[in-house]
Amino acid sequence: MYCVYLIRSKTNPEKTYIGFTSDLEQRLQSHNHGNSFHTADFRPWHLVAYFAFDSKVKAIEFETYLKSGSGNAFAKKRFW
Repeated sequence: MYCVYLIRSKTNPEKTYIGFTSDLEQRLQSHNHGNSFHTADFRPWHLVAYFAFDSKVKAIEFETYLKSGSGNAFAKKRFW
């Protein structure tokens, strides 16, 4: 399984992050331990939503969409 996930900072709620992984639990731990350059300054993080795909290509395409202008608007309206 491949997941696209949305996380939000607990200490700075306006900070959000969208990512892709094949191991969601490990990846969330990695964000919360400061192992990711992009999220280290806003720890701890909590999971807002995730979407599971059986295709790596489809998961990456969905992550790319969520990071695009229209995808970002969709995420803001539905998840943030």
